[in-house]
Amino acid sequence: MSDPGRAATLPPDVDEADADIRWTDAGRPFVRTPDDRFDGVPDYPWEPRYTEVDGMRMHYVEAGDPGGEVVLCLHGQPDWSYLYRRMIPVLADAGMRVIAPDHIGFGRSDKPVQLGDYRYLQHVAWVEEFIDRLDLRDITPIVQDWGSLIGLRCIGNRPERFARIVVANGNLPVLPEGVEPMQLPESLELQDLEWPYDPEAVAAVGGNGMALFEKWVHYALVGRDFMPSVVMGHGVERHLSQAELDAYDAPFPARIYMAGVRKFPSLINTVSEAPTNEAARAALDAFDRPVLGMFGVHDVLLGDEATPVSLRWLGAAPLLWRNATRVQIAGAAGQPHKDYEAGHFVQEDVGPELAADIVDWMRTTR
Repeated sequence: MSDPGRAATLPPDVDEADADIRWTDAGRPFVRTPDDRFDGVPDYPWEPRYTEVDGMRMHYVEAGDPGGEVVLCLHGQPDWSYLYRRMIPVLADAGMRVIAPDHIGFGRSDKPVQLGDYRYLQHVAWVEEFIDRLDLRDITPIVQDWGSLIGLRCIGNRPERFARIVVANGNLPVLPEGVEPMQLPESLELQDLEWPYDPEAVAAVGGNGMALFEKWVHYALVGRDFMPSVVMGHGVERHLSQAELDAYDAPFPARIYMAGVRKFPSLINTVSEAPTNEAARAALDAFDRPVLGMFGVHDVLLGDEATPVSLRWLGAAPLLWRNATRVQIAGAAGQPHKDYEAGHFVQEDVGPELAADIVDWMRTTR
């Protein structure tokens, strides 16, 4: 520990001897993944760039024309900007200025070690500070998974910063203040839990992925074998090489680095903290610049028209994620939305095709 006069509250399965704990001026303990963990990561040739966010180093890669239209690629759980490696070249070659950051706690960004440091609105604040630090304007964000909950809240908070929106397998839900839809584990001690989305489990709940989400929350928090490679190996439909799977694990040489990736799914219980998403969702729905919904239809969380996913925390009728983008947001009307033969990680399954479709659409909406 770099400062013996301070103490961090660590999860019970974490050994502080596994990393050098650093501290922000405000007193938040964090760790930094050694650079050599990223040596040899395949198909990720971009030099790391960093900007300071909340006293920590936030990593991003940048490619393409520095004067081009800004495309901001926001990843989700349990991945990092590596998720966009098959899309960045297509977007960059089309003359875009492509920026793909790692959320705090992920990738090459610094990682607070206390689970309690990760909350939904804190992630929103970190991304907004990142946007401000780089002074990004007229942004076309590509958002997916938790990148959508965070990114769409940023758009709802400050729509004037954004020129268009691309939503891929994500949404901005509204939870009534104080609602916590998931029951968390009673203990943070590790458990021998199984991957919760196997075909038998999905069939048992009629394809309703939200019925399995609580098991996913538990698996990420306390599952003994939880690692990003396990999730990506099960969740990506195309074949991933062992080197690619290892790349998803690269940011996490020990469990002390994993507080963010463990906590992300259970952040759903913090989405109801004030100020809730209600005002941001209203501003998002009123967004009248172009909006594109690009979804992998094999995603168990999507459901279908016969068995819609119940977003019960909305306090309204069940909605499909696709309709929450394509129907609710004003700028989505008349746009060339597309469904892909892909799963939740659409960037992995059909990344080059998705990027080419986005390029074509951006060229027609200038």
